[in-house]
Amino acid sequence: MSAAGLPPAGGLFAALRSVLNPLPLTPDSAALAVPAAAREVRNAAGRRIAFVAPPLDDLDYETRIWLTGEVATRPDNWHDFFNALVWLAFPLTKAALNARHVELLRQQAGPRCRERDALTHFDECGVVVVSCNPELLELVRGFQWRRLFWERRSELSRELRCLVFGHATYEQLLRPFRGLTAKAVLHQVSPAWLEQPLATQLADVDRRLAAEFSAGHHQAARGWQPLPLLGLPGVTPASEHAAYYDDEWQFRPGRRRCPV
Repeated sequence: MSAAGLPPAGGLFAALRSVLNPLPLTPDSAALAVPAAAREVRNAAGRRIAFVAPPLDDLDYETRIWLTGEVATRPDNWHDFFNALVWLAFPLTKAALNARHVELLRQQAGPRCRERDALTHFDECGVVVVSCNPELLELVRGFQWRRLFWERRSELSRELRCLVFGHATYEQLLRPFRGLTAKAVLHQVSPAWLEQPLATQLADVDRRLAAEFSAGHHQAARGWQPLPLLGLPGVTPASEHAAYYDDEWQFRPGRRRCPV
């Protein structure tokens, strides 16, 4: 998919645009070899990442990445294609997630543990919300969706960014649906941070996330902050009307707080 072919979606594809520019308008797994070679992405063991057709053996997905650098990628599959693009856009974080999965597998074989569930939730549906305005982050934590998305609407473009990480969320954003919700981690930054080029912001977020996952943070899926993506301005035309935010099925009140 080329960047020109992406849906607007309120700028939520921004993190992938530089990766997508040389690629075709289809989930072409073979085309991934060029940007992967140019970026020299490696896992935490130093092995170079390659996107390959799923091998016919019993080696599990995460262990294969760790031992060989091979990421099983089904041909003509949007889900796996976006997973590969996230490897290219957030290489340190993807490597840290893989390393943590493998370490947890070594500690406990069998059913997936609670921390691995949390890692998978973010890998599939994660988003990073950064803002220089602590009041906006507090509205996210407090599930104050109407106040955030409508009453403070004019501040969002200047003082808040949503950088999508989850590859399943990217796939869903091709056809956004009512109730589409991401799992967010919140970071407060300085006003100067938001004035940096997008590539610099992405690199910083990648370093932050990788450090958090490597340190064993985010061990429970309930720790993620839900974020209804269709509330963000520009994701759907319906959000241009105040009454849209009266939909409590989509914009649900919260029951807990999420730390930065």
